Amino acid sequence: MLSKIISIALGMALTTSLSAKSNTRPIAATSAYQGVQHPDWVKNAAIYELNLRQFSPEGTFAAAERGLPRLKALGIGIVWLMPIHPSGKVRAVPPLGSPYSVRDFRDLDPAYGSLDDLRRFTTTAHRLGMKVILDWVGNHSAWDNPLVAAHPDWFAHGPDGRLISPPWFNWGDVVQFDYRATGLRRYMKDSMAFWVRDAGVDGFRVDAAGLVPLDFWEKTRIALDRIKPVFMLAEWESRDLSFGAFDATYGWSWAKAIEAIAVGRGSVDELRAYYAWDAQFWPANAIRMLYVSNHDVIAGGTEFERFGPALNAAIALSIASEGMPLIFNGQEAGNRKRLKLFEHDPITWHEDPEGALYARLLAVRKQHKALWARPWGGRVTEVMNDAAHHVLSFSRSVDGDTVLAVFNLSKERRSPRLSLLTLPGGWHDAMGSSVIQGGGDETIDMPAWSYRLFVGVK
Repeated sequence: MLSKIISIALGMALTTSLSAKSNTRPIAATSAYQGVQHPDWVKNAAIYELNLRQFSPEGTFAAAERGLPRLKALGIGIVWLMPIHPSGKVRAVPPLGSPYSVRDFRDLDPAYGSLDDLRRFTTTAHRLGMKVILDWVGNHSAWDNPLVAAHPDWFAHGPDGRLISPPWFNWGDVVQFDYRATGLRRYMKDSMAFWVRDAGVDGFRVDAAGLVPLDFWEKTRIALDRIKPVFMLAEWESRDLSFGAFDATYGWSWAKAIEAIAVGRGSVDELRAYYAWDAQFWPANAIRMLYVSNHDVIAGGTEFERFGPALNAAIALSIASEGMPLIFNGQEAGNRKRLKLFEHDPITWHEDPEGALYARLLAVRKQHKALWARPWGGRVTEVMNDAAHHVLSFSRSVDGDTVLAVFNLSKERRSPRLSLLTLPGGWHDAMGSSVIQGGGDETIDMPAWSYRLFVGVK
């Protein structure tokens, strides 16, 4: 929903503030602040964004339920359903309206099915070992939401006394909430609790989370956890959200940095800035969601358009880094079209190398605890190499499990010499058959935009 406006602004602020420190190595230890305590099932989960308007020709819960075994086989742990509520009709974006313009927070769009259909979807996901979270729009509502007429004091007003859309954003189809209203806070908290308690969902992805007062999310998290342990993902990039409200936040600055490198506008130092910021500034338990596509960015181009030959390396880095990888529906089918948000736009499903790549990488991630989300996984520790402007190399270690990751993030073939003094023994490529020797300097051949994930030979 926030599209490029905030992601660019915050991404620039984060990477610029650390650019002068990006040569400080090794990366410092993380903050002592722990942050949110996550449900155990989060530890090695990948998240899948599912838009019912796109996932099947029928566009229903029942049709999406039939696709759940395929998502399980892909390696998905959490299914994020984009907004399932009725969309507003007043000032709506044609033809169907935005799913982020909610007409009733306690109802379903009948085009998707009934509450029983949603319960069956959730039950099937649970039986397969997956969790389900709902997209939640807390900052605003549709203009024809009954709350507008019933509780005008729950909404923001302009100087002329009229209701207003969120200021500065081009979101004219929605009206801004005012969280100074205690009745609004109670209504929204109780509405979220309804879906956890009565529909069996396991948490929420919160749209534009930083536009709502933090104390509301912290109090709501406590209330939801009393029902059952939930997973909360914030569409925002701010460490404060990770202390008491959200398990995960968007890695906007990571996504900005890797895309800039792919199109020749950035360097590996921008990624080092991200990893330094993540290690030194964020709570020890904070999870960052990393991605190469989602419903916002695809409007400006598919991952194939935006990353070109760097795509596979970017995908691998999103999975090897600390954090939680996101797969947007259609990626596993190598979708080449810019999926439309405001209409029914079914994906053409077929097997594709991108899906096979995700399945292999997610399997490696599950097999190696070092690659799990924190606090379970290992911290990113930079491994020095003599081509640092173009090659990113790091290790992650925990409980005797170590993964060595090397990425040639350039359009030229490179032969970096890695300093492996602290990583003795043999190392084999988890995605191939090559073996290298640690304990000293080792030179490896890296084609353009290639990557290697090495694990210790046992």
